Amino acid sequence: MKSAACALVLALMLLLPFAAMAEALTPEQMLAAEEANMIPMTYEELVAEPDDGADTPAEPTAEPTPEPTAEPKADPAAREAFINDIIALAEKLYDEAGGRAMKAADSSDIYICKNFTTYIFRKTRDKYRMAEFPDTGLIIPNNQPKENCKPYVYGVEWEDVPASEGNPFYAVAEFRYNNDLSMEENKQLAHEFLTQVQRGDYFQMAADYYYGIGAHSMIFISDYDPETDTVHWTDSNMKGKRIEGVRYAYVQFDAVKDIDWFVDAFCHKRYGATIYRLRDDIMFAE
Repeated sequence: MKSAACALVLALMLLLPFAAMAEALTPEQMLAAEEANMIPMTYEELVAEPDDGADTPAEPTAEPTPEPTAEPKADPAAREAFINDIIALAEKLYDEAGGRAMKAADSSDIYICKNFTTYIFRKTRDKYRMAEFPDTGLIIPNNQPKENCKPYVYGVEWEDVPASEGNPFYAVAEFRYNNDLSMEENKQLAHEFLTQVQRGDYFQMAADYYYGIGAHSMIFISDYDPETDTVHWTDSNMKGKRIEGVRYAYVQFDAVKDIDWFVDAFCHKRYGATIYRLRDDIMFAE
C-alpha cells in the first residue's frame, strides 16, 4: 500500500510541468504548433470527395472485341453440284417415263413444258443458297404475263424477280426479233445468241415451229458444241399427242439439234427467246 502511494505522488509530480506549459501557451503559439503537425496535401487531395467507406467503382475496361463472323462464300463445287442434281433428276424422270407419253393436261401435271423444268428445280433447290442472301430460300420465276411481254408474244421471258427474293437466275442473253433488220440479219443474231449456251442453263422461248406455236421451256445439259454447231437439252411436251382429247407429252433427255433448228423456231416477228443462268455465288445451305 505504501509503495502504491509513493508511485502516485511521483506521477503527479512529473505531469505538473507539462500542465503548466500548456497553460502558459498563447493562442498564436497553439496555432503554430497545430500547423507544424499538419500533413501537407495537394490541391487534388483537398478537393477530392471524402472517403465514406463505399466501394470505389472499378476503372472501365474495354469490352473484348468479338471475333468477326465469316461472310458466306460462293462455292463453285456447290453450283456444279446443283446443276448435276438438276440434270440427274431430269434423266431419272426420263427413265421412269420409259418412252411412254405422260399426261400433260391439267395445271398440276409436271410434264407440261414449264411445269417440268420448274418441278426439277423445286425438287433440287433445298440444299442450296446464294452467298449474298444465305437466309433466303431459292425460287424460280413464273413466265412473264402476256400483257407485260408486249410488243412480243407470251413466252419470251420470265418475270423479273430480284435475287433478294430468292431468284438465283439471271438473263445471260436474249434474242428479240428486230423489225428494223432483215430476216437474215435477225437469224445471224439468233445464231450468235445460241452459241452462248452453257451446261445447266434454262431456256425460255416463244416459238412457231413443227411441233406447235407457243411458249416452251428447256434445260441445256451441256455447253454449246462449236464443232458440230449443236446443243443438247432435256424437256417435256415439245413432242406429244392426244388420247381421247387429253394431251400427253413425251419426256426428252439428251435431245440434240443444230442450233439453226432453234433459230428457225423462234426467229419470227414478235417472237424471241432468253437464256437464264445460275448465279456464280451458289453455295451449300447451312
